[in-house]
Amino acid sequence: MAILDIVIHPDARLRKISAPITLITDEFKKFLKDFTETMYERDGVGLAAPQVGVLKRVVVIDINAGDETKEKNPIVYINPEIISAEGYVEFEEGCLSVPKIYEKVTRHEKVVVKAFDINMKEFLIETDGMLAIALQHEIDHLNGKLFIDYISKLKYQRITKKMEKYKKDLNLSEN
Repeated sequence: MAILDIVIHPDARLRKISAPITLITDEFKKFLKDFTETMYERDGVGLAAPQVGVLKRVVVIDINAGDETKEKNPIVYINPEIISAEGYVEFEEGCLSVPKIYEKVTRHEKVVVKAFDINMKEFLIETDGMLAIALQHEIDHLNGKLFIDYISKLKYQRITKKMEKYKKDLNLSEN
């Protein structure tokens, strides 16, 4: 297994709309294993393919991640799409592509998401709480949107400057 590099904001790849997945190959299944392992290695609750430089519509989420009292339960969502949402809730979010930054964001309280599993079998999930927040956050990534897009322009600019410095300190550059 390989741990994949996380794409850090600002990076043009994080602003692109990801392409739908139409075929599950052995290579894609191997990618999903590495992708899921990367999420755990980086202490994430969710990860979207654009965050590792792959512009495909797939996310993995495990709301039990980081809780040693609970069993790992990663769920892969292929071509996920929010088909309905209701209510609003404010939640402090972070993101592996915007490391060490946490901001309050308003999201829908409940969502219904349509997606496909690894066998390309369609499923629906109706959820609230942490899973609803994570799904909205990760689906945003597939559409070129980051959680910091929901905060004030001034805060966004400050965070972007911090991330530029962070990347420079790490000697990261856009691919």
